[in-house]
Amino acid sequence: MKKRIHTDKAPAAIGPYSQAVLAGDFLYVSGQLPIDPATGAFAGDTAAEQAAQSIRNLAAILEEAGMSLNDVVKTTVLLADIADFAAVNEVYAKFFTGEVLPARAAFAVRDLPKGAKVEIELVAYKG
Repeated sequence: MKKRIHTDKAPAAIGPYSQAVLAGDFLYVSGQLPIDPATGAFAGDTAAEQAAQSIRNLAAILEEAGMSLNDVVKTTVLLADIADFAAVNEVYAKFFTGEVLPARAAFAVRDLPKGAKVEIELVAYKG
């Protein structure tokens, strides 16, 4: 069984997809841009500021599903510029802490929607 997860505390999907889908004990969260849901604008100009907002959006979706960042098992970080890798890592490390950190892939892409510098997606498990 699968269930659509949606919250107004994160930006609405900008295409034909769900913010997240709960499938059994796994939650698959679509890539989150650094859009502040209160303003509809990017939360900052730097990759670090944008990464923080993307993670806050992910956390809001996780909360709607009864989960938290501690339940994350895998993330994918998309960067418009690989030179931002270290700055994004610093921010990422403030949100993801503990003994078991999520598995992760991080890579640069040619472009991100709306000209974002960062987009992050994840998979969480509540077992």
